[in-house]
Amino acid sequence: MPNAVIAGGGIGGLAAAIALSHAGWNVEVFEQAPELTEVGAGLTLWPNALRALDYLGLGDQVRDIGVLAGSGGIMDSRGRWLFHTPMAELERLNGPAVALHRADLHAALVEAVPQGALTTGTKITGARIDGREVVVTHSQGETRADLLVGADGLRSVVRARFWPGTDPVYFGATAWRTVVDRPGKRLDVAGEFFGLGEEFGIVPLPKDQVYFFAGAVVPAGQTSHDGELAEMRRRFGAWADPIPQLLSEASPDKILRHDLSYVPKLKSYVHGPVVLIGDAAHAMTPNTGQGACQALEDAVTLGAILQGRGDLAQYDDHRLRRTQSIARMSRQAGRVGLTTSPVLAAARNTMMKLVPNAVLVRSFSQMHNWSPPCTT
Repeated sequence: MPNAVIAGGGIGGLAAAIALSHAGWNVEVFEQAPELTEVGAGLTLWPNALRALDYLGLGDQVRDIGVLAGSGGIMDSRGRWLFHTPMAELERLNGPAVALHRADLHAALVEAVPQGALTTGTKITGARIDGREVVVTHSQGETRADLLVGADGLRSVVRARFWPGTDPVYFGATAWRTVVDRPGKRLDVAGEFFGLGEEFGIVPLPKDQVYFFAGAVVPAGQTSHDGELAEMRRRFGAWADPIPQLLSEASPDKILRHDLSYVPKLKSYVHGPVVLIGDAAHAMTPNTGQGACQALEDAVTLGAILQGRGDLAQYDDHRLRRTQSIARMSRQAGRVGLTTSPVLAAARNTMMKLVPNAVLVRSFSQMHNWSPPCTT
């Protein structure tokens, strides 16, 4: 039985472990964190991601955990609609989407990983290719494997080792995220609000929770002197309802802030017996909601190819063009939503009101109509 080492125990790494084990591989997942905890944020799993989870045998479980992503769209900072997302037509063409807390998805993946395959508190420090194998060095020693899967995120050790000169690029904006508990409080609004160099998004979650996020164009590496929630209230406290109310309910110690960066375009995700997936391969801005979805696609595609006795070159054939296209679309959407030019912002708002639903459906369908490859 061939052996695979997976660097990283996030969504992509765990999904890869499940997919490869289904393909007949022995897997070891090394996660540097001492405990497996997902960040306090939500996510939307679009139809393409749910099909990937179906392949892993987890689709129905996740659908039961999540809530159907209802109608939404984009508004301006005063709450005036710029366009409505045609969810009914998207669901008819590609199936529904669900929203849930990242921790719930992570827990479902952990439970499905083969027993004993996951090791926490283990940092991968390097790797070298030895013939047709790869020797992985980590904080507990060395492990020899037939395959190394780099699922170790934006600042991937694996990518740095085998793809030098591919450091992340700062997008020019920072992001805040949090989840608030709202027992018994129904929230009918979902979607994003665009301002001038700023944006705010709202996603209802199960268990009377709401995930909200925001972005702003600022220099890299900044923090707020009096806390990130105070910074958010200064920036967004006068925006349309329900933003002020959500900010009043948020906990200062649960606000996450991260500068937005992306991985530059790689010529290949494969180097000998080493392959990159998820953010390690194609970290993208969050503007199309496809980061976790593409990681799941990567993991399932890798498992399907290797189960079908394919080689890693096929992985590039399936993943390179698609993921880089979606990453480019995400950056373009981010630049539109976060423009700092009043003239461009006014033009953006006007154009969005004029975009036909058919154009929106076509652009979304390019992302959502994916299915796992048939390699047999």
